[in-house]
Amino acid sequence: MSKAGYVPRFSPVERLLHWVNALGFFFLLATGLILYLPSLSVLVARRQLIQSLHFWAGVGWLSALAIVVVLGAKRLLATARELERYDDDDLRWLRGGRAPQGRFNAGQKINAAFTAAFTVLFGVSGLLLWFGEQDTRYRFASTVILHDGLMYVSLALLAGHLYLALIHPATRHALRGMTLGDVRVEWALRHHAKWEPEGIHLDRGTRRPAERAPQYAHADRSRR
Repeated sequence: MSKAGYVPRFSPVERLLHWVNALGFFFLLATGLILYLPSLSVLVARRQLIQSLHFWAGVGWLSALAIVVVLGAKRLLATARELERYDDDDLRWLRGGRAPQGRFNAGQKINAAFTAAFTVLFGVSGLLLWFGEQDTRYRFASTVILHDGLMYVSLALLAGHLYLALIHPATRHALRGMTLGDVRVEWALRHHAKWEPEGIHLDRGTRRPAERAPQYAHADRSRR
């Protein structure tokens, strides 16, 4: 249960999926850059070892994600349905207009779609690269281009994600939701006005969110 003035945003299984994905991606990024950049390859000098670590870490990453998805299938399926649902407000938001958003804004929905697609593409291209080292029948020039291209796009998306999560004043509070699970009520109302938290009714009233915050500290939880 969240403390007074806060509302739950992400469940434990949603947070676990995020951090398993993030930690695995950072390790793969580090080992991948060592293999990709000549200066780092020379500095580390253990290319064969790093290559094996990179491959088996990728296998472990995908396996761990699959386990989390299976164990939290019911909750994550509901989350997936939220993420794939777009409405007119999402389109207005993407065009730069002011539009109320649900638990996920349109940008977060697109980021989630890219993340899921890139995970699959990284896995497939990584397997082909590995098998190509063992058997030339699986060696395709386009596989290297795809894997490297995914890395460049992922780096750009990661930079934007880290900026919004750690630096930008209006959005960095969202990191609390992904670490502790809850966010301030006034922040949720300001950035996710259409969101109705599960089992909780928020009386939005007519005053500004900052003025209404105290009354939300005792949000109705009767539907839990």
